[in-house]
Amino acid sequence: MGSRILLIDDDKRLADMVGRYLSQAGFEMTHCFDARSGLAALAAPTEGSAAPSADLVLLDLMLPDADGLDVCRAIRELKGPVGRAPILMLTARGELTDRVVGLEVGADDYLPKPFEPRELLARVRALLRRSQLRAATESTADREVSDADPPQAGPVGPDVLGFGRMEVDAAARQVRIDGVERPLTAYQFDLLLALARNAGRVMSRERLMDLARGETLEAFDRSIDVHIGKIRQAIENDPRQPRRLLTVRGSGYVLARQQDAG
Repeated sequence: MGSRILLIDDDKRLADMVGRYLSQAGFEMTHCFDARSGLAALAAPTEGSAAPSADLVLLDLMLPDADGLDVCRAIRELKGPVGRAPILMLTARGELTDRVVGLEVGADDYLPKPFEPRELLARVRALLRRSQLRAATESTADREVSDADPPQAGPVGPDVLGFGRMEVDAAARQVRIDGVERPLTAYQFDLLLALARNAGRVMSRERLMDLARGETLEAFDRSIDVHIGKIRQAIENDPRQPRRLLTVRGSGYVLARQQDAG
């Protein structure tokens, strides 16, 4: 059985088109017309299975009974794997602010309406690949921890990149400062990991998106800047005056190799 996709959108014509296209590509799609039924479907356990009720959510921003941004927040508050499922926003509102806010509240990507079904399919597949890779990495890390001897104090391992007080743990998919985890979304961690593996090297927006998402950056797409801002909020003492993750005007971003005590 293919990955489960939940579409929350009150446009029946669009739902029929998306459902046919995704079914032909091997996906199983469920359609809910409003926020209430969509959240109920996500919260309900899958019958006869421990699998999540949805592996990915397609979420319209303009729903008849709720704002899609509030629904996005509610999904992220759900317990278990479904609360971490990738969210692809579908929006007929073209304002950049709507897209930026959506990314800030937990969406992984956005697609303006109208859209080509082929682009939707490409984005869905890319998000699912990242999600499945993250799940596999976390599962492997959990097994290694459970089979290992009790942890001993010592130097960081090969999967942990150290930058002064900050550690980027590729196996655990965590960033820690003074040993305390700083929360990031899966995509934000992918961006930080790409920067950490190229510390001291200026990375363009296009190169970062290619490394983290496996896609090329569209013209005028500045969603990556929103994610960089969220990373700075997590790792910097003062995000307005960053000392770890720096902007190189006109070129991109760089993670400092040498980081001071701040």
